[in-house]
Formats: sequence, C-alpha cells, structure tokens
Amino acid sequence: MVSVLSLVPRGVLVSALAALSIPSLSALTATPATAAPPASAAQAAPEASAAQAASSAPAATAGGARLMSAAGLMPPPARPEDEAGDHLRVVVRNAGPRLDGTYELSCHPTAGDHPDAAGACRALDANTQWGRDTFAPVAPDSVCTMLYGGPATARVTGTWAGRPVDAVYDRGNGCEIARWDRMVPLLPGLGPTA
Repeated sequence: MVSVLSLVPRGVLVSALAALSIPSLSALTATPATAAPPASAAQAAPEASAAQAASSAPAATAGGARLMSAAGLMPPPARPEDEAGDHLRVVVRNAGPRLDGTYELSCHPTAGDHPDAAGACRALDANTQWGRDTFAPVAPDSVCTMLYGGPATARVTGTWAGRPVDAVYDRGNGCEIARWDRMVPLLPGLGPTA
C-alpha cells in the first residue's frame, strides 16, 4: 500500500502542511506512513500516476483528505453557479388564451410560477439521459407525417443539467408534435390534433 505522503512532491507537501490546522497535523503524525513500493513494481507500471495510486489509498483522517485536496488530488469544490440548480424560462405563444404566457421553472428544488412545476420537473427528469440533449431538435433527415398540430410555438431557455438551453418547439408535423408532447407538462398539453 502506498502512502499519500510518499506520492506528494516535497514542495507541495510543505505548502499543504502549512495550510492544515494543528489538530490535522497531529492526526497525520499519528498515522504511520507505509513504505513506497519496490523499484521493480514502479518499473512494471510506469504509466501509473500519483493521482491513480492516491485514489486507491484510503484517507485515514479528515486531515489526510484535506492534504489530498491541497495537493490537487481531489476535485475542486462546487461553484455557486453549479449549486443554483436547473432553471428554465418557457415562453408559449398561440396555444390558447389560458396557455399562452411566460413561465419560470426551477427544478432541484422545484420552484417558479409554472402552472405545474412539479410535473414539468418530472417530465424533464424522465427525458434526461446521459449523453443525449434533452432539448435536441428533430433530426433534419427524419421522415415525419404531414400532420399539422396547430400554430402553437414555445421557446425554452435557461440551464438544464448544467448545460445551456435554447430550444424552439412547434407543432408543424408529426415529429415536431411528438417532440412537443414528450415535454408535456413543461409545454402545455394540447390534446389530439384534428
């Protein structure tokens, strides 16, 4: 087992120790350091980095975790803009007198003046998959039915899953209607087309 202390360059170790509090230092000194791996093991795996070895070694104390963070072996803390959650503005036009408008929606936690904020967040969560754009337009080479769903349009802007959103929706053909309907109740449910 490789000690984190044996992997950290001396200059980084000194600056990291200077940033630690006295209780953390006493916790570190109480934890015995283990010997470095034999030279033959280091030569057998030259591609192994200090970060890989440190990530497999458990941090025995809070001071050890702080040391790993100070040495750059842990991810940085979350930024305030990352903690703000998901926020969208939905502008609906030509859907009907009670459906048109501009709505604000926040998810994680749910808030805003959207008529069904909780349902809209559930619909968004259900349509969110790793590696796929939740708001992707219909592919240009799609074969769609020539079905007109009415003049309703919507624009969704903001941030979802940490990514910027600027999506436009309409109901001009079967593919666009299906794309719209996947987002109900974020977008208003307009029922079957005539």
